[in-house]
Amino acid sequence: MTNETNSPSLANLEYFPYIDTEGQIPAIFQGKIGVYAIFDNDKLLQFVGYSRDVYLSLKQHLVRQPEQCYWVKVQTIERPNRTVLENIENAWIAENGSIPLGNGENKEKWTDPINVKNFMTPEEQASYQNPANDELAQIKVIKNVARRVEAEIVKNLESRGLQMQLRFNPKLKEEGLLDLKS
Repeated sequence: MTNETNSPSLANLEYFPYIDTEGQIPAIFQGKIGVYAIFDNDKLLQFVGYSRDVYLSLKQHLVRQPEQCYWVKVQTIERPNRTVLENIENAWIAENGSIPLGNGENKEKWTDPINVKNFMTPEEQASYQNPANDELAQIKVIKNVARRVEAEIVKNLESRGLQMQLRFNPKLKEEGLLDLKS
C-alpha cells in the first residue's frame, strides 16, 4: 500500500507473472485499487494504468492485448484517490524514460473494446457489405466475426496456460465489439 508521500519506484516493485502457475491472473489484486504496469515477454514496459479493481482491468488488457501481457507490477492504495493514482502513473512513465506504446499511439487498443471489423476476412467484408443484405443479415455476419475473433483469443490464451473462464458481453458482439462482461 502507498500514500502520496511514499510512491515506490517502478524498478523496486516485484514482477508477477500475468498468468500464474494455476492458469489464473493473480487473484491478490481482486477488488484492489491501484496502479499497474504491464510488460511483454522480454519485460519491456507496454502500458501503465490505474483502476478501482486492478484484477478486472488486468483481465480486460489480457484479452485486448494478449501478446503484450506477460508480466505485471502493481502498487495498491487503500482508498480511491485519482490524484495519487495519476501521480504514480506519471512517475512510472517518467521513470521509464519514454511513453510506453500502450499509453501513446496504441492507447485505444488497451482501453477500448476490440473492434472486430478490423479482423474481417475479405469474404466476411464482401458478405457484410453486400447490398442485398438488410440490417439483420449484417448483424449476423458481424456476430459471426466476433465469435471467430473471440475463439482465436481464447485459444491463444489457453495455449499460454490460461485456465480461467472468459465471458464476453454478448450485446456488444452485435455492434462488432468484443469486451469482457463485467
